Amino acid sequence: MSAFADRIVRAARLDPSLYEEVEADRAAFPQAAATVVLSSVAAGLGLLWPGVGLEGLFWGTLAALVGWVAWACVICFVGTQLLPGSQTSSNMGEVLRCVGFASAPGLIRVLGVFAPIRPVVFLVVSVWMLAATIVAVRQALDYSSTLKAVVVCLVGWVIQILVLVAILRLSGAPYLVVTP
Repeated sequence: MSAFADRIVRAARLDPSLYEEVEADRAAFPQAAATVVLSSVAAGLGLLWPGVGLEGLFWGTLAALVGWVAWACVICFVGTQLLPGSQTSSNMGEVLRCVGFASAPGLIRVLGVFAPIRPVVFLVVSVWMLAATIVAVRQALDYSSTLKAVVVCLVGWVIQILVLVAILRLSGAPYLVVTP
């Protein structure tokens, strides 16, 4: 197994040592970005239905990349400025790498091609990705409390969703339906 594939598996297993490893490895940024892209492509494939095509896949991938950066920015700001721990010493690069790898469980969203299980797959994977992000944030921000990581992630998750919805609406994507 390649080092990149091994990292994806360890990230999906919520291995804290993986997040410490990529936090310290500045060269892991391309792998983190690739993990986000692969996860978003898997989601796009899992949601494909007639009429969406490559344009939908493109916009979905772009939205995921922008959402990743936006979420990491919020996490970095909230985690280092508003809710720093006593050991918190982090920067945007470290948070981007860790949060990028936290999207590894998203690769399973490709199973959404099986329409009967699509809602369950996407729900389970969303919760799994949030759990991975909590582990990633706890490690990236050197928190001793998981609760702080949960709070930071929940704030970031809400903002990320708002950014993704805005991008998809602005793109005129015909497949996005947002209801109150």
